[in-house]
Amino acid sequence: MFAGDQNGLQGDPRLKAISEAIRVVPHFPKPGIMFQDITTLLLDPKAFKDTVDIFVDRYRDMGISVVAGVEARGFLFGPSIALAIGAKFVPLRKPRKLPGIGLLPRCAAGEVISESYVLEYGKDCLEMHVGAVQPGERALVIDDLVATGGTLSAAIRLLERAGAHVVECACVVGLREVKGQHGLNGKPLYILVEPRQQINCSAPSVNGVETCRHDDLILGASFGSPLNATSTSD
Repeated sequence: MFAGDQNGLQGDPRLKAISEAIRVVPHFPKPGIMFQDITTLLLDPKAFKDTVDIFVDRYRDMGISVVAGVEARGFLFGPSIALAIGAKFVPLRKPRKLPGIGLLPRCAAGEVISESYVLEYGKDCLEMHVGAVQPGERALVIDDLVATGGTLSAAIRLLERAGAHVVECACVVGLREVKGQHGLNGKPLYILVEPRQQINCSAPSVNGVETCRHDDLILGASFGSPLNATSTSD
């Protein structure tokens, strides 16, 4: 579901402002990639606050006790959302980032559980501390962008192994190429904005940094693009 399709948010100027605050970097980190750089969103206090506020308004009355952020950019939005709705924040980390005991492998020490997922050119995994989530807790998964849905699917499996009920996944940016939108273990996906392929490289600079921003935007509609519009999340 896109926020722009939701009653009360159709035509909401905050969504356009959020999209316009996201820099698009063509052919980064490799040719053919249209990188969605949310660091420029963080430089805009109003757009950043609007992003958090929209998520908070959606989730404050859903009984969510866990906001799980996917490393790394899920950490930028998750804690603020968690504080505002009275939930705890649980970081879902990449391998070997969470501390262990002595010389024992962390999983053998019973400290973390992990869930692997497939990337285009290999595998990766997410890890979570044992005991961070209790059986029966209601969880929200947050990340900046979803491209294939693989990372979100791994996050869902990880939380469900701990006995949590995943209420929804939420991302700032979602793309037409996301085949996982309707296949995240049956969990709904909530997305704020969807960028189109057009970019404006003559946009004003942000703090002296030249940017390429979304020039044309459809909120909550699919589109065609010759480039892969993505960040390093998937």
